[in-house]
Amino acid sequence: MRIVDLIPAPYRLLAQGVLLAGLIGGSAALAWQVQDWRYGRQLEQQARLQAETFNQLTMAAVAQQQAEQDKRLALEQRLSANEQTHYRALSDAQRDQGRLRDRLATADLRLSVLLDSTDAASSRTVSATTSTGGMVHGATRAQLDPAHAQRIIGITDTGDQGLIALAACQAYAKEVSTPK
Repeated sequence: MRIVDLIPAPYRLLAQGVLLAGLIGGSAALAWQVQDWRYGRQLEQQARLQAETFNQLTMAAVAQQQAEQDKRLALEQRLSANEQTHYRALSDAQRDQGRLRDRLATADLRLSVLLDSTDAASSRTVSATTSTGGMVHGATRAQLDPAHAQRIIGITDTGDQGLIALAACQAYAKEVSTPK
């Protein structure tokens, strides 16, 4: 005789039901556990891929920012070189104008103008003869008063400075507007 035969039938059915429920519950719990492991692995992969993507985007942004900084530095260096060039040209022009003014002031140099000999309105004549300080060939010339010569040199100095400043502004605008 078996031990199972000694247990009354209703208890046997109950025991079989409990055993069956335990097996079903255990298998369901096992299925849930397997499902949890699988989803956990998928979530882990997604998190890793997201972190890698974020890292790549960050690196690309840093590289782009560095490239922009390099462009800006190169532009600043070109502008600095242009500024030095134009400053040198301005100081050279001022130095040359100063020398010219000094030569005019010491009478080492005299400015003269060419007179139109065909002008009928001019009733006076200026001789084309040479003085002991220089030789004038050809057309009639008149020497300017030193004060007037100084004012003319001042005007040309201002004009030269304006032209140099204009060239500097044009070079700056060209450098800034030209993409590199």
